[in-house]
Amino acid sequence: MSDREIRRENGPSKGRYVLTQSGAEAELTWSVVSPTRIIADHTGVPDALRGTGTGKRLVERLVADARAEGFTVIALCPFVKSMAKRHKEWADVFV
Repeated sequence: MSDREIRRENGPSKGRYVLTQSGAEAELTWSVVSPTRIIADHTGVPDALRGTGTGKRLVERLVADARAEGFTVIALCPFVKSMAKRHKEWADVFV
């Protein structure tokens, strides 16, 4: 995996997107509600990656996967919720 590549880790009831750069790890975690709905519950970006667009990239990956796979997202994470409000073009993904 190359630096700055986002990997997706799936579990039966939880999962996360992870981006690692220069040893620092950022993540966006979710919980499964149903086969067609998840809750985005946490985004963590370490100080070393703040201001680099890392958090936005994680949300963009979430949106792309939701569209490709046909699931919707409940944004409980304050960062994801703020990104959803800023990007009206993502309204089809967020409930």
